[in-house]
Amino acid sequence: MANDRFQVRPADGGLLVLLPGLGAVSTTFIAGVQAIRRGLAAPIGSVTQMGTIRLGKRTEGRTPLIRDFVPLAGVEDLSFAGWDVFEDDAWTAARKAGVLEPSLLDAVKDELSAVKPMRAVFHRDYVKKLDGPFVKTGTTKMDLAEQLIEDIERSREASGAARAVMIWCGSTETFLEATETHRDVESFERGLRENSPDIAPSMIYAYAALRCGIPYANGAPNLSADIPALRQLASENGSPVGGKDFKTGQTLMKTILAPGLKARMIGLSGWFSTNILGNRDGEVLDDPGSFRTKEESKLGVLQYILQPDKYPDLYGDLYHKVRINYYPPRRDNKEGWDNIDIFGWLGYEMQIKVDFLCRDSILAAPLVLDLALFLDLASRAGLRGVQEWLSFFFKSPMTPPGVYPEHDLFIQRKKLANTLRYLMGEDMIHHLGEYTLETAPETATD
Repeated sequence: MANDRFQVRPADGGLLVLLPGLGAVSTTFIAGVQAIRRGLAAPIGSVTQMGTIRLGKRTEGRTPLIRDFVPLAGVEDLSFAGWDVFEDDAWTAARKAGVLEPSLLDAVKDELSAVKPMRAVFHRDYVKKLDGPFVKTGTTKMDLAEQLIEDIERSREASGAARAVMIWCGSTETFLEATETHRDVESFERGLRENSPDIAPSMIYAYAALRCGIPYANGAPNLSADIPALRQLASENGSPVGGKDFKTGQTLMKTILAPGLKARMIGLSGWFSTNILGNRDGEVLDDPGSFRTKEESKLGVLQYILQPDKYPDLYGDLYHKVRINYYPPRRDNKEGWDNIDIFGWLGYEMQIKVDFLCRDSILAAPLVLDLALFLDLASRAGLRGVQEWLSFFFKSPMTPPGVYPEHDLFIQRKKLANTLRYLMGEDMIHHLGEYTLETAPETATD
């Protein structure tokens, strides 16, 4: 069935996935794709590869895999290119990250070793806890943007791919707020030429991608494609954009638990969250500026899910605190503790304790795959600008102006599925189930 409004072009030819930041997340993603291709592992955690979608009424029994329902690029069609401040190829970088077993990495060594980073656009003013020698130089930030555009075009040609997407997998940058430099494309390009301090490296990558008409998603919480200038550029150049901040460990649990508590009208007086992690991300977040960026992303989730303005008796006095601690021995195996103080019938107090021992990059890697494939689908469907239906994958979802973000994981999942149904001309599902409702027989009256 087709939608007359949308004509989704077929996924002919290869898809190049461009990755700023060739660290733990990117190399885990690339190694995983190569292992899946070889039949060495299953794509656990990937909605595009393992998820199904219901079509029509439950009685119809139509529940195909998502990848069989919508024309997605296949994992065998993907190629990879990236940038990093270190010159290590993807295999060496993956070994240093220590996420995957050496035996698995060795099984795909040839493919990983072939992915060699390009020099990065980077400045320590924006990520103070990270430094590396493999960086670009230029007189202005516009010079750096033009170099990235050349990298993109060269990589596309070398890969032979018909299309490309860019997923930011770099480190969290220091906290920035939108300024006049970000107001529109003209102001932003002037800022690039004048080396405005308001323009961080991730914005330069986003600008380069959007200049090339390539979809872009931001996997970190820093200000990037969500500024007005880059939203405008995305719309003008027909590029879908999404973000921001991959929803993985502790925040994933919050967006699962909080909607359940709210649905049952259970009150919350406090939610204390702390994390320990020891990878590069943990080291970067040890800087107060980068931590503030992450903190803003994490804190907003409960506010929007619980709506304390509408439920003041339940959530009006909620105390929400988030802490992140760098602990090198833990490496990529993040541990998130949550102490949740709740109250129920007649105000009686209870507690929930959560100790989530997770692997950060293992949870993030399938999101990179799904976002790459869905953004490519959006592009082929002629969609442009903010793709709110991809909120499911992010801690701080981008939304159209004037619309508050939806953080409830289950509502996000329904929105994603309904968007796919809509694109393919299927009826959207509202779960009313009117055909299951029985009514009393009509009775005669005088």
